[in-house]
Amino acid sequence: MSISAAIYGLKGPKLQAGEAAFFRDCNPFGFILFARNVETPAQIRRLVSDLQNAVGRDNVPILIDQEGGRVQRLRPPHWRNAPCAADFGFLYRQDRAAALRACWLNFRLIADELKHSGINVDCAPVLDLPVNGADPIISDRAFSRNSDEMIALGHAAMAGLSAGGVVPIIKHIPGHGRAEVDSHKALPVIKASLAELEASDFVPFKALSQSPMAMTAHLVLKAVDPDLPVTLSGAVIGRIIRGRLGYDGLLMSDDLDMKALSGSLTWRAEKALLAGCDVVLQCSGRMQDMVKVARGVLPLQGESLRRAEIAMQMAKQGTAFDAVAAQAELDEFMQILEPDA
Repeated sequence: MSISAAIYGLKGPKLQAGEAAFFRDCNPFGFILFARNVETPAQIRRLVSDLQNAVGRDNVPILIDQEGGRVQRLRPPHWRNAPCAADFGFLYRQDRAAALRACWLNFRLIADELKHSGINVDCAPVLDLPVNGADPIISDRAFSRNSDEMIALGHAAMAGLSAGGVVPIIKHIPGHGRAEVDSHKALPVIKASLAELEASDFVPFKALSQSPMAMTAHLVLKAVDPDLPVTLSGAVIGRIIRGRLGYDGLLMSDDLDMKALSGSLTWRAEKALLAGCDVVLQCSGRMQDMVKVARGVLPLQGESLRRAEIAMQMAKQGTAFDAVAAQAELDEFMQILEPDA
C-alpha cells in the first residue's frame, strides 16, 4: 500500500483502536507527538511501537518539537530542561568556540533523549530572524537576530541532532521573524521588499539548505504572492524555496489547523501539496479533522518520495555517546550565562 503524504497527531498517550484502524487504512508518512502524548520514556516507546505496527513500517518518522526553552514537549522529571536557543546566541557573543561546542552538545543530548524514547525527528532548529516590533512567538526560540550567528549555531544544532541519528527540521522557511501576529491565531502579512528578504530573512535558510527536512511558514510574502500564504503558494515554494534558496529536501507544511490558514482542511491539504509541499502536517489528534485531511492527501511519490527516503536515512545513523560527560561539559559552558559566574 502506498504511503500518504501526511503526518498526523493523535489524541493521547495510548493509541486508540479507532486511530490504529485509521492509520492502517491511510498509511501516513509519519506522526507527531505533543505533551498530551508523553508520560515516560517507556510509555513513549510502547506508543511508537504501536504506531509502527499500525502502518507496518519500522523507520516511520516520529516527530516532536524539542527546541529547548519554551518549546519542549519532553520535560522533567523524566527529561532534562534544555536551554532556549537565545542562550547560545548570547554565549556566542562572549565566546564563539564555546557557544558552538555548547550548542552541539545540547542538541546531541536532545538527540540522545529522543532516540531512547523512540523518536527520530526533531522539529528544530528555528532559523527565523526576529526583528523589532515582531510578535514574540519566535523571540528567544531563535539563536540570534544576526544571520551569521544564526547560520553558525544552526549548523551546530543540526550536526548535534544528526550525530545522534535524529533528523532535524529547519523552520519556518523562508522566514517567520518579521511576523507581527502569531500564525497560530491569524495570518501574518510580510510587507518587506524581496531585496530586504533576500538580504536578511532568507539568508539562514539558504545557508542551511542541505537540511533533510524543512517546515513552511504560514504567512503572506506580499513581494512574491500577495494572495496566498507560503504553505499554499506555488509561486513562493517554486520561485523562492526551491528556486532562490535552492532547497531540495523534504518540505512539510506547518500545522494545517492553524488559524493563519482558511478554507476546509481537505482544501488546505490539496492546495499545499499542489503548491509544492511534499507532505502536510495536521496536529489536533481529532479523528474528524484527520479524515478531512486524508480526503485531500495524495500518495507520497516521485521527487517527494525520493526526498523522504533520503531524509529518513539519517535516522538509521548515530554514533556512540557519553551523555553524562556531555552534560557536565555543557554545564561548564553554560555557567558563563550565570549572573554570578
